[in-house]
This record gives sequence, C-alpha cells and structure tokens, in this order.
Amino acid sequence: MKEISVQELKQIIDNKEDFQLIDVREPHEYEICNLGAPLIPMNEVPDNLDKISKDKKLVIHCRSGARSGRIVEYLEQAGYTNAHNLKGGILEWADKIDPTMPKY
Repeated sequence: MKEISVQELKQIIDNKEDFQLIDVREPHEYEICNLGAPLIPMNEVPDNLDKISKDKKLVIHCRSGARSGRIVEYLEQAGYTNAHNLKGGILEWADKIDPTMPKY
C-alpha cells in the first residue's frame, strides 16, 4: 500500500497540484474537524466508485490512518493504482500541520 505523510499532503496542497482527497470518516467526525475533502464514509465507498478518480493522485484519509488504509487496499483490489493512504490521518495533520484543529 502506498502512503504519504501529512507533510507531503501539505506540499501537494500548497503547490496546487491536481489530486483528489477523500475523507472516509463518518459525518459526525467530519463535523468536528475536516480538511475540506469530500466525505464518502468508509461503508459507502463501494457504491461511490464513480466519484473516485483513477487518473490523478488519490489520497484517502480518516482519523488515524487505519480505515483509510483498508479503503486503499480495497481500491487497489478494484484496480486503482493511484491510491495513497494518509499516514496518521487527521490526528497527525492536527499534530504536525495545524495545531489549532480540534482532535477527538
């Protein structure tokens, strides 16, 4: 499984690269804090593959990296070669990039 660090994600965002970021947490988690990515809860991913790019860099994130890691593995089995797991998830983002972000 391919992974990227929160520092790498910040660089991608800062460089305005063409990529897709997807949040696979639940709606109540998204309300607490988010990175502005579209929300596709983990259990809804199989029904929303048409919304997930196969062409550009794809970064999947959750709270800690566990659920998003499972989704990256699922996507790889579904033929995606562009999926990356955000190592440490949004908690790592809060720790290393944005310390003002609420953690839960």
